[in-house]
Amino acid sequence: MKKSARSDVTVAVVIPAYNAERTLAETISSVRNQTHHALDIVVVDDGSKDDTLAIAQEIVKIDPRVRVLKQRNSGVAAARNAGWRSTHADLVAFLDADDLWSPDKIERQLVALETGGPQVGLVYTWYAMIDHKNYVIYRSNEISVEGDVLDDVLAKNFIGNGSSPLVRRNVLDATGGFDSSLKQREAQGCEDYLFYCLAAELSHFVVVPDHLVGYRQTPDNMSANLTRMLRSWILVADEMLKRHPEKGFAIRAGLRRCGRWLAQRAVEQGQYRALIGLVATMSRHDKPIAAEMLVVDARSKAMKNFKKKARSWLKREPYFSPNPNHRFALGTKYDAGWTVDPPVLVSAK
Repeated sequence: MKKSARSDVTVAVVIPAYNAERTLAETISSVRNQTHHALDIVVVDDGSKDDTLAIAQEIVKIDPRVRVLKQRNSGVAAARNAGWRSTHADLVAFLDADDLWSPDKIERQLVALETGGPQVGLVYTWYAMIDHKNYVIYRSNEISVEGDVLDDVLAKNFIGNGSSPLVRRNVLDATGGFDSSLKQREAQGCEDYLFYCLAAELSHFVVVPDHLVGYRQTPDNMSANLTRMLRSWILVADEMLKRHPEKGFAIRAGLRRCGRWLAQRAVEQGQYRALIGLVATMSRHDKPIAAEMLVVDARSKAMKNFKKKARSWLKREPYFSPNPNHRFALGTKYDAGWTVDPPVLVSAK
């Protein structure tokens, strides 16, 4: 018999928003339409200069579950912290202002949390990467790492984005939430990854094995600043190495995976100046990984891209064209066969 979640459990949903006028209404709609109705929806306007605040305030008028906080522009970590600290809910979920949820996301995560017991502090889901029109361009790998996951998360950010987890309030209290100092050090981007590492020290993780998050990728996402993202990951790696010197192998494996993926992405996007910056940044920290990034990853990705473009030219087909039948339609199932390049290993926007 299918287990259902308790309907009276209040879940806080924190939506940090900065200049998000194009996507915010749809993002909030995906929360308001959740099958679990007991929600405290907190939109944190992070000093937006567009109509983000006005859009959120209009939605407040039609749904009493929605409220708005305002702050000076301080970054996504500070906005998330302001949101969860403003609520009395024992459970908190986070959603970036350009991402979407399937309608049953929270309900299914509550079931997983209740089934897992009090030792479970975080429930994550898989995600579908979407473009600016909600077309699915990739589905995340179907990773189901559960239980004591510290070694796994040090070696790979398997959660992959900040819009997936449902977290117990006591885990946020114990860890302090998200590290806003990364922005001050010009190394923002891995705030959610650092939080996952700290949360894994204290509690078990479980997964809802379905693609319940539409994770939007656009050129102006924070993760598009590749060198800054690498600096952020290096700072997190150094912090975790201080806390867990015995786990150096897993931490270095995670750093290698991040650096090599970023090098491939730089080549894919034609950002060769960024590639030089990535290699230089890694070289100051780990020269062998820097060499792999340049000699192995950048070279192989360049050859792969050349072959793809050559095939497309010979067939007179576009290099990439989303299929209109593959759209993240707020919970409707889509064809599972649509895949392209591997998913991102870093998660910030």
